[in-house]
Amino acid sequence: MATREPAAPTSPTAWPGYAATSRIDDLRATEYHHLDRNGQVYLDYAGAGVAAQAQVREHHDRLLAGLYGNPHSENPTSSAAGSLVESARRAVLDFFHADPAEYTVVFTPNASGACRLVGEAYDFRRGAWLVLTWDNHNSVNGVREYARAAGATTRYVPLSGPDLRVAESDLVAVLDAGRGSLVGRRGRAGGRGLFAYPAQSNFSGVQHPLGWVEVAHQRGYDVLLDAAAFAPTNRLDLSVVKPDFVCLSWYKLFGYPTGVGALLARRDALARLRRPWFAGGTIRAVSVQGDWHRSTDDESAFEDGTLNFLSIPDVEFGLRWLDSIGVDLVHTRVALLTEWLLERLTTLRHDTGGPLVQVYGPTTGAGRGGTVAFNLRHPDGTLVDERLVARESAAAGFSLRTGCFCNPGAGEGAFGIRRESVRQRLLARVDTIDQYLDALRLPTGGAVRVSFGLASTATDAERLVAFVQSTYLNRDVGVGSPLPPRLRC
Repeated sequence: MATREPAAPTSPTAWPGYAATSRIDDLRATEYHHLDRNGQVYLDYAGAGVAAQAQVREHHDRLLAGLYGNPHSENPTSSAAGSLVESARRAVLDFFHADPAEYTVVFTPNASGACRLVGEAYDFRRGAWLVLTWDNHNSVNGVREYARAAGATTRYVPLSGPDLRVAESDLVAVLDAGRGSLVGRRGRAGGRGLFAYPAQSNFSGVQHPLGWVEVAHQRGYDVLLDAAAFAPTNRLDLSVVKPDFVCLSWYKLFGYPTGVGALLARRDALARLRRPWFAGGTIRAVSVQGDWHRSTDDESAFEDGTLNFLSIPDVEFGLRWLDSIGVDLVHTRVALLTEWLLERLTTLRHDTGGPLVQVYGPTTGAGRGGTVAFNLRHPDGTLVDERLVARESAAAGFSLRTGCFCNPGAGEGAFGIRRESVRQRLLARVDTIDQYLDALRLPTGGAVRVSFGLASTATDAERLVAFVQSTYLNRDVGVGSPLPPRLRC
């Protein structure tokens, strides 16, 4: 990330190095100028990237220039579609520097679908361990249900300190606790172990070390790396870091297409998975009367039914588009904006002297990405309800996120919720999120999250800070209109 200065300049454009990222401003004025219609400000890149006009034109031109049919055949339209799908598969491996002899690509509906494939087919059994960090998206947390059903042991590694990081010593202690039945370097007598964690938190922006992949491998674990929040603005080189499974959603990298994700898997790890069912396109042969089937021997065994063959080619164009801009350039721009925003937010004070903003996670640019989670405080120190911020920011044209962001572990760490308290309150049989929050005596149901991405500019960051200052600085608690109930986390 960018080197921290003693005080943030009035504008991010004055930050050292910002001028070197001016190509993004040029792209914003051309390929992304739709972002500036109607005075809106887009600050939810952790939720979804934004498509360039070139991507939409490419999709339009390709569909009108050719004819494409279901790839599960050998007719001309099927072959045309199949060829584009395989080209996209090769492009994915090339983008992540993954050796095709070592890795393969399974196309999925999204990153969640990729996690599900691993969870449902992994060899969880009694004696096997699933290790998770508190800081995980619910799509990764959900893998524990497959482990639980199979009798495997699930353990979580906690977050520590206000930066919401995981201490490597805590991780090693948990991984080592499951080593008792190891056989060889990476085998287990009672079943192999699986360690799952995010390269970057979708809650706090914390970047957890990629070196943990090898730490886990040395202790006999396979590794599921959630790269959905990391890959849009950071290089992931699979010739250097070698997780067994990587989950991705392409719309988070470059906005389009939606409905297409991927599981990047080491071929040896994929071969060990055993699916609990089969579907069209995943088998070589099947018999109804014989009650028998034989799965295919490659990635198609995990691609259920007909692939989204009209959109998967857009992945290849999106990767070429991102590569032409430069992931490193995007990383630099996002780092600069994030560092500047953190400097500005953390220095805002009410006339009472109390802070206006409470940031969850790192307050500097070191070891973090372009996602910033925070809450606002009234002059008396009480929290501004995140639902009020959602309502008022939306009315002002801001697209940002509020809530817990499908990451309950990071939220529990941020708000200091203790395990004993959670277990005790769960016994109260609460039915709604608001009842649960009341039982835990929490003043809020989540936080505000802003995130920068490929097309972010200084103006986006400046307008956010101006909105926060003008709307909430020195604002009394007051009594407003009723807020809607919280429906989900």
